[in-house]
Amino acid sequence: MDFAFDARTEELRAKLLAFMDEHVHPAEAVAERQRADLDSPWLTPPIVEELKAEARRQGLWNLFLPDAEYGAGLTNLQYAPLAEITGRSPQLAPTALNCAAPDTGNMEVLAQFGDERQRKQWLEPLLAGEIRSAFAMTEPEVASSDATNIETRIERDGDEYVITGRKWYISGAMNPDCKIFIVMGKTDPEGADVRRQQSMVLVPRDTPGVEVRRAMRVYGYEDHYHGGHAEVVFDRARVPVSNLIGEEGGGFAIAQARLGPGRIHHCMRLIGMAERGIELMCRRAVGRQAFGKALAQQGQVHEWIADARVAVEQLRLLVLKTAWLMDTAGNREAHTEIQAIKIATPRTVVEILDRAVQLHGAGGVSQDFPLAELWAAARTLRLADGPDEVHQRSLARRELKRYV
Repeated sequence: MDFAFDARTEELRAKLLAFMDEHVHPAEAVAERQRADLDSPWLTPPIVEELKAEARRQGLWNLFLPDAEYGAGLTNLQYAPLAEITGRSPQLAPTALNCAAPDTGNMEVLAQFGDERQRKQWLEPLLAGEIRSAFAMTEPEVASSDATNIETRIERDGDEYVITGRKWYISGAMNPDCKIFIVMGKTDPEGADVRRQQSMVLVPRDTPGVEVRRAMRVYGYEDHYHGGHAEVVFDRARVPVSNLIGEEGGGFAIAQARLGPGRIHHCMRLIGMAERGIELMCRRAVGRQAFGKALAQQGQVHEWIADARVAVEQLRLLVLKTAWLMDTAGNREAHTEIQAIKIATPRTVVEILDRAVQLHGAGGVSQDFPLAELWAAARTLRLADGPDEVHQRSLARRELKRYV
């Protein structure tokens, strides 16, 4: 088995590592200072636009899209080590490369299922980084981990759809650059099979009846860089029937197609977050003393660092295997592996970051280090794109079928 990256991946890795060292990491403190001076916490710091321009100039743009017509044309296996690198600065790097969720998933949906007009109106400006977008599925009144529970109604009225419902934790919606929502709701809640009741429609942010009500906090953070996680109310919002993505009843299938790549992208970046945690842990250990000797000489610290390295190497191999399967056999055949990485990666990275926080003491929970925010992001991913228990249930049932 050959574990080496191909020539194109190595070239892009070298460019991206240099971009991170020369531009992204120095910009982290600058972005924080600039944000404090903005009129709204949801506005984008000017340094982010500078990073985007530089990334585009260097050809580090839309790397996530495997379709060469719209993106870099990389396979999942080629993109995996690049996404890992961006995970070392998850607030800035993915946005700088136009590879940040939820835009990535929305662009994939439009590229795969949108018609020519929809791609022209919404995909092209998203690809150019001129606007942002949001994916409105999760609802506060139902267990949205089971998408068949969605209660938002999409009712046809002549040449229009009327959307009524309440969504929350809609990532990116607080950002004023978010111009379009992909909304999942039910077009046929009574007559169709439970997985054919849902549809997806494009709803421009300025549509009458759309209210971005408030920002939802995540472990106390509001995630300004990604445009927050909003509560959004659709009060009989009307859009043309031509805003339907795909066909009526196709929303559940589109959601599944969207979530497969999204889950592996999250896991790729999580490995980068873990690597950042290990780096900070090691720097702290060699530079800090307690009880007469460096933390790096404490046996407990040795155990934490060794276990973290072993865990990251295991996760990386599983993620790369999953990426390879998605490329060679397809997302459906890689279903077990996609679920496995979604279970294992956030859980393990949370443990690594928790130990890094512990090693930093009070500094670990402060704003002076990125660890607390990284921990919150990793812990949230045990819920986002399906909670652990849903993936465990599905994976176990698939495994048990072999013995029934």
